[in-house]
Amino acid sequence: MPKDLEGLLVIAIEQAVAAPYCTSRLADAGARVIKIERAEGDFARRYDRHVKGQSTYFVWLNRGKESVCLDLKAKDDQALLAGMIAKADVVVQNLAPGALGRLGFDAKTLRAKYPHLIVCEISGYGDEGPYADMKAYDLLVQAESGLCSVTGGPEAPARVGVSVCDIAAGMNAHSAILQALIARGKTGQGRTIKVSLFSGMADWMNVPYLQRRYGGEIPPRPGLKHPSIAPYGTFTCKDGDVLLSIQNEREWERLCAEVLEDAALAKHPDYGAPTARVTNRVALEALMNGIFSRHPRDEMARRLKGAGIAFGFVNTIDGLIAHPQLRTVTYETPEGEVSVIAPPAITDADDNVFRKVPAVGENDAAIRAEFSSAK
Repeated sequence: MPKDLEGLLVIAIEQAVAAPYCTSRLADAGARVIKIERAEGDFARRYDRHVKGQSTYFVWLNRGKESVCLDLKAKDDQALLAGMIAKADVVVQNLAPGALGRLGFDAKTLRAKYPHLIVCEISGYGDEGPYADMKAYDLLVQAESGLCSVTGGPEAPARVGVSVCDIAAGMNAHSAILQALIARGKTGQGRTIKVSLFSGMADWMNVPYLQRRYGGEIPPRPGLKHPSIAPYGTFTCKDGDVLLSIQNEREWERLCAEVLEDAALAKHPDYGAPTARVTNRVALEALMNGIFSRHPRDEMARRLKGAGIAFGFVNTIDGLIAHPQLRTVTYETPEGEVSVIAPPAITDADDNVFRKVPAVGENDAAIRAEFSSAK
């Protein structure tokens, strides 16, 4: 059974994380993705050497692609790229601002020449405004978007421990391309898509934005707490911590009656309403910790589960690796087979077959032969 995007040609002029995340998902769905690299390869190939001497980022985000090395300053390679784009359905790029425009491969030029083409340009801050020409990396955008100001504990801001700005941009690009493909099926017309790391993360910041702009509240850095919900966070048992979250009054009442074994607490004037619990969070957490600390973690987990309260544990990476819910997939790389965490969506059309990660320029000869006649 063919995959959903089989027969689609995607030209990926990409590097690092954001665009490769997008195109890896297109490749997983069956699209033919040709990755354009410099002679030395995508610099993400050298981020680390943890996966059999290969980069963790590259192994994760480049399965199922073909690799061709082009010198985009050379006329012959520019002509080859033009021939590839002439046959393409989608072009994705996240080079430095203006880099492709100077070579005549910007979205406006390509769309004028190929009306059916879907062109997705991923940038740091978009192509308008005073930040348009600025380079942008994940940490910088986390900081500029305000994400760091609401991340970490009260003592200091922090970076989210994974590249959320890059990943969000890749997700946004992927969904916009799929929408554009549906629209093209109806109209025959392509589309220009512009995605920025900043806009993607700013969208995720809508709750603290609205809290501050309309409520006057400066969202605190809550650590493993929630700025708007209590109780929500870690509680210390005799032999470890348990994390729990209360989302509504039914859960609060069950927590009091079945876990804390104090049904009257649910109506206490200091804790009976959601806003009161947030206002009196410190006292409430001290009261709850006094109860939790008298019991083993397994006992409190049993009570929480029995009461239908959402709970969990703060895992290490080793805990994630051993987690019973974790799904993994395997595929080939230039240095052998690797096991990687599976994509999150599961459908009844999945075959769980993933194509290999290419070596630098692995497909040079075949791609040059195929597209040289299309100059």
